Amino acid sequence: MSDRLTGADETPVNSQIPTHPAMLVGISSRDLPLLQPTATEETRQPVRERSDAARNRARVLAAAERLFATMDARQVTMEEIARAAGVGRATLYRRYPDPASIAIALLDEHERRLQEHILRGDPPLGPGASPTERLAAFYEASVDLLEGHLHLALGAEVGKARFATGAYGFWRAHVRVLLVQAGVPDPDAAADAVLSPLAPELYSFQRHTLGLPKERITESLVWLARRLTD
Repeated sequence: MSDRLTGADETPVNSQIPTHPAMLVGISSRDLPLLQPTATEETRQPVRERSDAARNRARVLAAAERLFATMDARQVTMEEIARAAGVGRATLYRRYPDPASIAIALLDEHERRLQEHILRGDPPLGPGASPTERLAAFYEASVDLLEGHLHLALGAEVGKARFATGAYGFWRAHVRVLLVQAGVPDPDAAADAVLSPLAPELYSFQRHTLGLPKERITESLVWLARRLTD
């Protein structure tokens, strides 16, 4: 069986964040939980991690980050990661079931920072601004995240795997709250349409196939936010 990232549909779902549309009805911004570390990372670590295990983990993450940044993340295998990290495959599999889980572990920290800002940061991304301003700021921040970490997003959040992540559940709940506040009809149906321009594979196509600059993509999304919520 292949261990490439095309098997990312097996990614565990963060149980603390609602992902099914029916679970998001009536959620307000104060109900949004921060994305917790995935089960492949902190929650599987012992309370006191052995020094050799910590060194191996750091080597694996650093090696995977380099591989994801220099080649198509969806084509990276566990064997390549183990070889680049200088660890055995058994050591690698004890902590991570597949390359997608490693990409998720690397991406989690960046996504949690954005979530923290959404919940408790300054406006317009944080509370205190209008839904239009907040949605525009969310688009801008999400483009920044994709621009800086697209190689990880392509490894962790493409196809069906994107909808199974706790991060997507958080973004969806946040966007739905803004759409409700703006009086958008049927926010449950609209929330996924609002998030669809942020799919990593679409952003990769726009940036690297069409050659659109980041600023142009951001401006179009800000315009979309205003059209949707004004």
